[in-house]
Amino acid sequence: MASTDQNPPQHPPRHPLTVGFDLDMTLVDSRPGIAAAYRALSAETGVPIDVDLVVSRIGPPLETELANWFPADGVAAAADRYRELYPDHAIAPSTALAGAREAVAAVRALGGRAIVVTAKFATHAKLHLAHLGIEPDTVV
Repeated sequence: MASTDQNPPQHPPRHPLTVGFDLDMTLVDSRPGIAAAYRALSAETGVPIDVDLVVSRIGPPLETELANWFPADGVAAAADRYRELYPDHAIAPSTALAGAREAVAAVRALGGRAIVVTAKFATHAKLHLAHLGIEPDTVV
């Protein structure tokens, strides 16, 4: 039986482009800054921290990493202090990775949304991005 429908087939709706970027080691090489913040924490607390080892395994939550260096009852305080030290020690030494600014800008130039996804404390992530001139639509 022939179709009597006079309406042409509908194409699926076009969804706006949304691209998620990880922060650390996708957009930003934060290892030098993380190392500087850990060195400051170690100097202040007197707790030896193998900073080279720490930056070789970026990714776990801060408290998980600090549990390797501080007694269990000191991890929360160490994490709080690290976060306080971070803006003064970790932002300036970190660098944008090649093409990071351009990739985010390209998504936005196409009318898309560039989202930075990170486990990092959001305030610190935004400081990195602002310092490096990387302009996503949002950080989550």
